[in-house]
Amino acid sequence: MDKNFSTAVKDRRTFYSIGKDVAITDIRIQEIIHEAVKHAPSAFNSQSARVILLLGGQHDQLWDITKETLRKVVPADKFGPTEEKINSFRRGYGSVLFFEDTAVVESLQKQFPLYKDNFPIWSQQSSGMLQYIIWTALEIDGLGVSLQHYNPLIDNEVKQTWNIPDNWKLIAQMPFGKPTAKPDAKEFSPLEDRIKIYK
Repeated sequence: MDKNFSTAVKDRRTFYSIGKDVAITDIRIQEIIHEAVKHAPSAFNSQSARVILLLGGQHDQLWDITKETLRKVVPADKFGPTEEKINSFRRGYGSVLFFEDTAVVESLQKQFPLYKDNFPIWSQQSSGMLQYIIWTALEIDGLGVSLQHYNPLIDNEVKQTWNIPDNWKLIAQMPFGKPTAKPDAKEFSPLEDRIKIYK
């Protein structure tokens, strides 16, 4: 599916209703991840982003962990909607886990103390750009995607389950799959309230 950049930006949406029957191959998904991680910009070319791709049963396990973790903190009489939401992600085909390598950030803080307070901020900005690249690329290939943040609740068990280094900080989770329902209509605030132009 060929789209220009502007069309891809417009078409990228949050899909909560996804399924496992995707037309894209695992190899293509891996290519998208590799290209995005390699080429996403980062401050001082730090390349601090780390990604784990979970497919098949590994993807299912992530959302089982998330559901059981939330079961411990959400009151039983209010758990139904939470469980359904987690199940909607589990019904997808795969998940991308985004991390930032804190050792890289801390090293830069030591090398450039003048910018010490900025490196954690720049790290988050870089992660956001990587997330957007992957999200949009998966959308171009016909997948429904959303971005979730169940960290830090699931951090410890995720690290133990997939043997993740302690210095990798979990930033976000991105479930994806075949879109099975259209997203709600998106509302936009007036651009004149959001943009100023000076000549």
